[in-house]
Amino acid sequence: MPELTNPRAERVKAARALAGRSVRRRTGRFLVEGPQAVREAVRFAAAHVREVYLTEAAAERYDEIVADARAAGLSVRTGTPEVLDAMSGDAQGVLAVLEHRPATLEQVLAARPRLVAVLANVRDPGNAGTVIRAADAAGADAVVLAGECVDPLNPKVVRSTAGSLFHLPVVADVALAEVVHAVRTAGLTVLAADGAGDRDLDDLQDVAATRQVPGGDPDLHRPTAWVFGNEAWGLRPEDRELADAVVRVPIRGRAESLNLATAATVCLYASSRAQR
Repeated sequence: MPELTNPRAERVKAARALAGRSVRRRTGRFLVEGPQAVREAVRFAAAHVREVYLTEAAAERYDEIVADARAAGLSVRTGTPEVLDAMSGDAQGVLAVLEHRPATLEQVLAARPRLVAVLANVRDPGNAGTVIRAADAAGADAVVLAGECVDPLNPKVVRSTAGSLFHLPVVADVALAEVVHAVRTAGLTVLAADGAGDRDLDDLQDVAATRQVPGGDPDLHRPTAWVFGNEAWGLRPEDRELADAVVRVPIRGRAESLNLATAATVCLYASSRAQR
C-alpha cells in the first residue's frame, strides 16, 4: 500500500505551497516535478534532495529513479495519485523536494569559465528555463539571471530546464552592471545579443574560423559572456552600452525576429563551436 493516502496531510500541503516564491524563500526549498527533472536531480544534486515522492505506478515505471535515490540514501515515499496530484498538477506521478543552495558569481568565476549566459530582466519562465537548457547543451559553464528576472526555482522554470538546472551553476539576484564588471575583470569578453547590433554573428564566425581576428574585434575563441535581454523589448540602451560589442543574429527570411531562447541558442553554439 502507498505510504501517503491523505491529500490534505500537512506534508502534502507543505509541498504544494512551494509553488509560491515567498514560501520558497522562507523555507529554502523548492519543488521538482516530473520524471526527467527528478531523475537528474537525484543523479546530479542528491545532496540537495530532501524527499522523493512517486505513485506506485510511477515507482514501477521509473524504477531507476527509485534505485538511484535509495543508493544515495534518500528518502523515497509512495503516495496515491490523489496525493501526488494534490502536491502538484504537473508531477506526472513523480516529484521531489530540494533544498536550495544558491551558487554565487564568485564561485562561478573562480572556476575560470569560458562560456557564460547572462539573462537581463527575463521574466518568462519558459524562456528562462529553455535558455538554461540550451546553455547546458552548448557546454556553457554557468547561467546568470540579472536584474528583474523570473525566479529560477519557479516550477515552470524548473520544468523547462528538463533537468539542466542540476548540471551547471545558476546564479540569480545580481545587478547586470555588477555581473558585467565581474566577468570582464575575470577576462571574459562581454557580447550583447540584440537585433540592433552593429556586428553580424555570421561575420564573427567567419573571422573566427580563420583564427586571425583583427585586434579590437570580438573574438569568439575567447572566454565570453553573452547577455540576452527581455522577451518583449530586448536589451535597454544602457544595458547594451555595458557590453564590449552588440551582435545581431542574421535573419535571411521574412521573420520579424527570433524569440529569446532561439537567439540565445544560436549565439551560445557559435561560441561553443569556435572554442572547440
